[in-house]
Amino acid sequence: MSEATSDRPGPVAPEHLLAEKRRILTAALPDVPFDGWTQRLLVQAAQTAGFDAAMAARAFPGGTRDLLDFFMRETDRRMLEALAAQAIGPDKVRERIAGAIRLRLEGEILHREAIRKALAAMALPPNVPLALKGLYRTIDAIWYAAGDHATDLNFYTKRLTLAGVYAATLTCWLDDTSEGQAQTWTFLDRRLNDVMSIGRLKKRLGGLGKNFPDPRHLLKIRL
Repeated sequence: MSEATSDRPGPVAPEHLLAEKRRILTAALPDVPFDGWTQRLLVQAAQTAGFDAAMAARAFPGGTRDLLDFFMRETDRRMLEALAAQAIGPDKVRERIAGAIRLRLEGEILHREAIRKALAAMALPPNVPLALKGLYRTIDAIWYAAGDHATDLNFYTKRLTLAGVYAATLTCWLDDTSEGQAQTWTFLDRRLNDVMSIGRLKKRLGGLGKNFPDPRHLLKIRL
């Protein structure tokens, strides 16, 4: 199955069978906490969505790995759509980053256990490359939506740093029982305050990274 591509960083959903994929994913998510991300779940979800069992293979030829990848892409897409609707100025980079992470997690509050199961599945050795690509897509999409288009040394430092913040915040959120997940948002704000020293690092490094090649070509990650 071919994937649509774009010059813009961020998740790009394949148009082929897109509506069918979304219906199957919607049908699967309530059962993931009980059944896990399994091939049986995928087939059952296709049938629950009103398709025959063969649609599971047509929509997700890679099986549950494709379903997991689509879940991550859809979560990113919803995050970006929600962020675009927020009245946060383009110059408020920190606020846009915090808002993106918060919107992403708040939008998936009903699927926390499905996400927990997804993390467990992606921790298995065969799925680690999928997990890393998914994390990269999410972090790159957040930075791009925040107005960062840099391709110098800061490209690497910003994404590595934000990946750590996001992963830690996600871990906190999964077990947060406070009202409105207040504990998570306090944690996120504290971590972002800690890493805003990236700007000072950029000034100290000066023009060191000006001649760096575009990292998207080096990483060769399909978006």
